[in-house]
Amino acid sequence: MSSTRTQLPFSVVGGQDTRPSSVLPHGIANGLVWAIRARPGEDPVPLEPEEIESLLNDRTPPSNYPKPSESWAWMHFDTVHSSARQHVATLPCLPEDVSAMLAETEYGVMLEALPGLVWGALPAFDDAVSEEDREICAWRFAMRPDLLITTRRNPIPVLGVAYRSLRADSVPHSPAGVIDRALREFTGSVRRQINKLDDELDRAEDALLLIDRRTDLGHLGGIVGKGRRRATELRRVVTPIDRVLRDEDLELPEWAEDELRDRTERQVHAALDDMIALLDRARSLQDELGSSQAEETNRRLYILTAATILMFPATLVTGFFGMNTGGMYLASGEYGTIEAGLVCFIAMILTWVFLKLARLL
Repeated sequence: MSSTRTQLPFSVVGGQDTRPSSVLPHGIANGLVWAIRARPGEDPVPLEPEEIESLLNDRTPPSNYPKPSESWAWMHFDTVHSSARQHVATLPCLPEDVSAMLAETEYGVMLEALPGLVWGALPAFDDAVSEEDREICAWRFAMRPDLLITTRRNPIPVLGVAYRSLRADSVPHSPAGVIDRALREFTGSVRRQINKLDDELDRAEDALLLIDRRTDLGHLGGIVGKGRRRATELRRVVTPIDRVLRDEDLELPEWAEDELRDRTERQVHAALDDMIALLDRARSLQDELGSSQAEETNRRLYILTAATILMFPATLVTGFFGMNTGGMYLASGEYGTIEAGLVCFIAMILTWVFLKLARLL
């Protein structure tokens, strides 16, 4: 028997909010993109305005939420407008510093926790068409066992993927599962980019290993440099995530420990290992490319030097016969030019023989 997912009263297309402005009352829907309630084994359903207002005004201390509840709510805010940021920064359901963090606009990676509350800022890619052109931006979250609040300024595809994955047979038991899915989607995108960079390095390495003087070493250097630069950018993003997840001082609640510390940490660490391996390979290939470029430069200088030395005696002979002086040798003969040319050729042969005997060629 097939199940149909309950449709929300508004939709999200490409990260943009397309809901009608009259869905929720003014004041609690400022910047709200979606608001759903998820229960394991059931399709998510939209929250009623009264439920949203009740959750956002819930001032229960986080320490009173030590265990997961049977269901949880997810509210996602777009903080591109200052009014939405001001609204999020004053949410009564969260401590003041956590609400203020949700409204921040600067990029950063962090993860903090209390017995009943986990909050932080994590990186993601924007919604550019090409993965190579995607820029790094940040999204923020705060979650209790019964509530997840996320914010972003730019459209974040990973949140849309996590949102669309919430079906009856895949709803996690706590909001930490959403964070885990978003991070796994992010690390998956990172690893896909790494695989593409690795394929480009394969092509560069194949061209470098071919003994072909026509190989464009400058073009290969551009490919290797591009791969190394992009891998370095990705490493600078993933390393802080790995660091905060491995922080021994971070004590996550039990309902978030399994999702974030076990599954997510393994995924992030695997992506970081792939990046380190790619960077090591790029460095090695760049060193080999530099050696090949130096060898090619030396070969060309060798040919130029040999040609210059061989032409040196001929230059002296032609310079001698070019003097405008009286009684010049061969000046009156019929075959003077030919004889002078033979002298030049013989001088070049003698020079070549000398260089061979001296093992300079």
